[in-house]
Amino acid sequence: MLKNLFVSRSQKKENKKVVIVSGLPRSGTSMMMKMLVEGGLPAVMDSLRQADEDNPNGYFEIEDVKALKDGQSRWIYDAPGKVVKVISYLLEFLPKDLDFDVIFMDREIHEVLASQKKMLARRNETSLISDEDMEKQYRDHLKAVKYWLPRQPNVRVMYVKYDQMVKSPQTLVPSILEFLNLPLNAEAMTAVPNPSLYRNRQS
Repeated sequence: MLKNLFVSRSQKKENKKVVIVSGLPRSGTSMMMKMLVEGGLPAVMDSLRQADEDNPNGYFEIEDVKALKDGQSRWIYDAPGKVVKVISYLLEFLPKDLDFDVIFMDREIHEVLASQKKMLARRNETSLISDEDMEKQYRDHLKAVKYWLPRQPNVRVMYVKYDQMVKSPQTLVPSILEFLNLPLNAEAMTAVPNPSLYRNRQS
């Protein structure tokens, strides 16, 4: 039993990393998750949140991610070689003894806010925070998380512009494959971004 445990831990350092797709809400994380899944990378997800008008291709989420801030991370130790969607606000709670390759989706703040507002309207909900306050919170958060990420010894990060990925996936997919160093299907990944779903673009 001890021998098997030792082998497992040593392989963890030498073997596959956990791939994380992150970013603000409504920043294109679901699109990137679908790209990686279509490319052949298994995803850690459940079926609690189904596809809807806001995300016609699905959310690719697992509810357990929300418990990271409470120290509940045992499930992610089964995720090396797989991809998990983790909102940017929860990145700091990832375990320090696992290695992560993070693909961070960057989208214009005004597009994120517009997308959120439409999603809330479809659900008959309203935000208690003004757009101005929310924008400031988002910008402050992004500044902090982008400062924090490259200083983590167990994290590598690649930033992907949402608008560029939608407009020209064929030029960006090769850089993602190089970053992850995984034998994924580039053609299948390139076919995922759908310009018709880019509905809140900044003019």
